Amino acid sequence: MDSDHPDMNRSDEMNPSEQGSVDEETRAPEHGPEGVDGAVADEDAESAPDGAGRAASDSGDARGNGTPDGERDPRPAGERPGESPDVVPDSEPGEEAGGPGLGAEEAGELRAERDRIRDRHLRLAADFDNYRKRTEDRLRRRWDRAQADLVFRLLEPLDDLLRVTALEPANASVEAIVEGVDLVERKFFRVLEEAGVEVVDPEGEAFDPNTMEAIMRVPAGPDDDDDSVERVFQRGYTFGGRLVRPARVSVFKA
Repeated sequence: MDSDHPDMNRSDEMNPSEQGSVDEETRAPEHGPEGVDGAVADEDAESAPDGAGRAASDSGDARGNGTPDGERDPRPAGERPGESPDVVPDSEPGEEAGGPGLGAEEAGELRAERDRIRDRHLRLAADFDNYRKRTEDRLRRRWDRAQADLVFRLLEPLDDLLRVTALEPANASVEAIVEGVDLVERKFFRVLEEAGVEVVDPEGEAFDPNTMEAIMRVPAGPDDDDDSVERVFQRGYTFGGRLVRPARVSVFKA
């Protein structure tokens, strides 16, 4: 019986070290084809050039992720095995978060346009300030010329007044002095009328508070109208429709 099966007798006679090596060789194939392929892919990636090594590594990753060779994992980025969900693709050059960026040429054009608008604004502000100053100076000079013209017109009545005052009382009659003063008065009023001055002399008219000032009340008689001007103490004047001085009057009051 023992001589008929020599292998079985040899198996029983193996020492422990030989038995362990046999068991390891027997168990080696238990890693399966995937483990062997992964090891072979790693060895090829290390020995191959950079591009080939990356291709082999990618192929091994694809097989490790459970996808066939040459196909991409249909799951979105961040959900694939081995990828972080916080990974955000880098922006394109010249772009910023929130919208497309501006190139250097376009940014330069915008800066140049800004400088042109700023320069135009400053020029307009300076022109307007110069215009304001010229207008104020022109109005001031016009007012000065108007005053000078009025003074020039008053010089002639003033000369007549000086001639009247230069008369000798012993050699001049009262009638001549009164006539000279009356002449000066008429010249003054003519000059004022030509300048646009109007006299306010409201005797006998209804009292108007816009052009008159009542300084006295007088009891109204049976023939007097209430709130009418009884007497003018000082005449008023308007210039160009504007009241220069109100007329001072007394008013009848019932």
